[in-house]
Amino acid sequence: MSSSYLPATNDSIAQALEAKTPSESISILYRILENPSSSPEALRVKEQVISNLSDLLTQEKKGEELRSLLTQLRPFFSVIPKAKTAKIVRGIIDAVAKIPNTSDLQISLCKEMVLWTRAEKRTFLRQRVEARLAALLMESKEYSEALTLLSSLVKEVRRLDDKLLLVDIDLLESKLHFSLRNLPKAKAALTAARTAANAIYVPPAQQGTIDLQSGILHAEEKDYKTAYSYFFEAFEAFNALEDPRAVYSLKYMLLCKIMVSQADDVAGIISSKSGLQYVGPELDAMKAVADAHSKRSLKLFESALRDYKAQLDEDPIVHRHLSTLYDTLLEQNLCRLIEPFSRVEIAHVANLIELPVSHVEKKLSQMILDKKFAGTLDQGAGCLIIFDDPKTDAIFPATLETISNIGKVVDSLYTRSAKIMA
Repeated sequence: MSSSYLPATNDSIAQALEAKTPSESISILYRILENPSSSPEALRVKEQVISNLSDLLTQEKKGEELRSLLTQLRPFFSVIPKAKTAKIVRGIIDAVAKIPNTSDLQISLCKEMVLWTRAEKRTFLRQRVEARLAALLMESKEYSEALTLLSSLVKEVRRLDDKLLLVDIDLLESKLHFSLRNLPKAKAALTAARTAANAIYVPPAQQGTIDLQSGILHAEEKDYKTAYSYFFEAFEAFNALEDPRAVYSLKYMLLCKIMVSQADDVAGIISSKSGLQYVGPELDAMKAVADAHSKRSLKLFESALRDYKAQLDEDPIVHRHLSTLYDTLLEQNLCRLIEPFSRVEIAHVANLIELPVSHVEKKLSQMILDKKFAGTLDQGAGCLIIFDDPKTDAIFPATLETISNIGKVVDSLYTRSAKIMA
């Protein structure tokens, strides 16, 4: 970097943009920033320079340089309005986030900025940086630290009644509690976010995030029909904004359809006008699971898990429901295999389904107890005996109803006789 500064003018910016290499452009932009002038025009040009410099450093994946840029700009922040400072700081933190594998750098950068904003008494900016820090800590699975930070931040923001930030924080708190498997607190935080959101105008992206989180919580409670409607709302919002989260909303919609045994609808949703825009591995994974579910095939299900490990097993939301789906498929498979028999060896069923005998025996006993079919296990002979579906005899309910009615008549007669005797 040259020690001589350049004039803070649009011509200097044009010179930087015309440079042959990115490193040369970066060097010129740094020299413009070194200009000590603080005239309104110079400040406006410097803001543009900071924006261009952030973009170039992001393209070159220079995260540490972005961090040092933020430190270098502190004297500049003292001569521009606080709102513009907040915009620049958040812009540079967002730029660092675009560089892959910089989670630790982002966390340390946010912690540095929190300390600086405390010292400078910039409450508005500090609260937003702390909210960003809590989100980063949650992504890094530092749940206890994130929860401590959010707890104090929520109280402070509620006192100030900053509704928009409160929606962000409550939503973040809901996600955090959900990650900790604390469903009641996750629902309470989401309700708080909805209440705050109803009082103000919420951007469509934020409303989509609220709907997405609502769908995730309803799916966790096995209320897949309600979850589907929330995922659909989120998908429409993200699709209109061309937000990359649209594909995940669509993916969870398909998951809900599979979980309520409507796997045949999956192909129709994927081939719809809005679905075709997002055709790719995420939707292919759900289609493979839907095919396995439709054919009641454990083998196809396991091959889908193997082929689409990143899309199914590594997605925390889908992964939560896979074990339930596996159990459902196993039950359907066992029901299909035992349909033709009235008595069958457990070893034969295990051989047909290609699973260990002990595993099959345990599952069959569980299904009998859950009244999935009528039968019993003869462990001495190692057989499963299946009974015909017992036909309900209409005489028993009718008899019980008659006795109940006679009881009411007797009670009525007793009440009348008691009145006459009196």
